[in-house]
Amino acid sequence: MVISKKPLHFIVALLVSVLPLLSSANNSDSTAVHKEVAHTETEGHHTEEPKDLKTEIKEYINHHLMDSYDFHLFSWEDDSKVAHHVGFPLPVILIDNGVQFFMSSKFHHGETVAESNGNFYKLYHGKIYKTDAEGTINYDAEHHPTNAKPLDFSITKNVFMMLVVSLLMFWLFSSLAKSYAKNGGIAKGAGRFFEPIILYIRDDIAIPNIGHKNYKKYMSYLLTIFFFVWFLNMFGLTPLGVNVTGNIAITAGLAILTYLITTFTANKNYWGHIFWMPGVPTPMKFVLAPIELLGTIIKPFSLMIRLYANIVAGHVVLMSIIGLMFIFKSWLGSSLSFFLAFALSLLEILVAALQAYIFTMLSALYFGAANEEHHHDEAHH
Repeated sequence: MVISKKPLHFIVALLVSVLPLLSSANNSDSTAVHKEVAHTETEGHHTEEPKDLKTEIKEYINHHLMDSYDFHLFSWEDDSKVAHHVGFPLPVILIDNGVQFFMSSKFHHGETVAESNGNFYKLYHGKIYKTDAEGTINYDAEHHPTNAKPLDFSITKNVFMMLVVSLLMFWLFSSLAKSYAKNGGIAKGAGRFFEPIILYIRDDIAIPNIGHKNYKKYMSYLLTIFFFVWFLNMFGLTPLGVNVTGNIAITAGLAILTYLITTFTANKNYWGHIFWMPGVPTPMKFVLAPIELLGTIIKPFSLMIRLYANIVAGHVVLMSIIGLMFIFKSWLGSSLSFFLAFALSLLEILVAALQAYIFTMLSALYFGAANEEHHHDEAHH
């Protein structure tokens, strides 16, 4: 079996489609509030608020679910209550009076104002706002910031992980293709693990749903989308604290790719069944056409929501159970929480692969519907 290198070409398309969406999601006011500091902010001063354990756990879960401008691994406090953060900064790229480029370490985890070419920026509740040298944030009547937000193309933690997974896939499958060429079509090393998966996607997903005639032109995308989602889901279960596929902007980008490929590779029969359904009375065709057209949009929308909701739910439940260990503070309650969290972690490993499989399977179903040939029996009927 010879593995095509075309899946690598689709990685670029994935990233190009997802990066602008991710940037807009980071700047969206509908994103959950990222509580960097536990205080109530008023127009001129900060008032410290006491936090109980449950509040701290909620804040930690919110922090984990959200994207960030640095790759934060963990924090700890020394005896003098000084916080030490372990991680590394990432590039901040802003379009504001030209291109502004600096590292996220300038923000000092949101504590200081970053300066670039005479412009000042403040990291406030997970978003970057334009401000002055003092870091002034102005508010409206509902206490929402009114400062301007520059166009944001930063390499955030989620984008960084997508680049890592893309490079990993590039190296992995390039090596796999070379090993086939060297060993006369026999997999070697890691290829022995991935070959059955690739064959399964071809023989049990692509061919049955798309057909022998058209499946080859979609194999590149199906292989890429499966391993891309699967690897990102698996990284999300590591202590790295990444939550890429739990970001609705990422799942939206992937769903849009499936929608575009389905739409632009569909044959005349596909569009004929949408706009002028055969075997249906003419008045009903005018009623069904807009419903069928709406269905083409709902299908990728369901792809987006299914992947996003399942991953977010898994992360929230798992971290909530881990948080119970600190609330119970007893050997019985903490032990039960630990074993429950361990069992759920094993289940999440299954869910990580299952969600990648479902996304790939449904994409193949949509591609198959777009390439379905016209049945003469149906026309005579």
